[in-house]
Amino acid sequence: MPSKIFVNLPVKDLSQSRAFFEHLGFNFNPQFSDEKAACLVINEDNIYVMLLTEPFFRQFTKKEIADANKTTEVLIAIDMDSKAAVDEMVTKAIDAGGSTYSAPLDQGWMYQHSFADPDGHQWELCFMNETAIPND
Repeated sequence: MPSKIFVNLPVKDLSQSRAFFEHLGFNFNPQFSDEKAACLVINEDNIYVMLLTEPFFRQFTKKEIADANKTTEVLIAIDMDSKAAVDEMVTKAIDAGGSTYSAPLDQGWMYQHSFADPDGHQWELCFMNETAIPND
């Protein structure tokens, strides 16, 4: 079975994207980062997001690059430790130049909120209390 995941996202301004995610508290793996790419660490053991400059990203696809400000190409969902952690990260994202695209949703057992990064990529943050999941 696969042991790691690398989500690849095109970005217009790599420096701006790095600064945005650093403001949110994320780190980058310098081994996989340079002037064309930055390896955003979601989980140190196995989950990464490669932020690739658009010209570099184009080398990996024959399709047009989606404009994430106009279309949704992916929803990136991240499990957080608490409702407060969800709200804190959304607040940091807004402070760093991101935006929200939907209101928070509290289903009792799951709480979620979201933000869009400066390139329009959609990030879904959630806290799940798995012991409270309804049985029906």
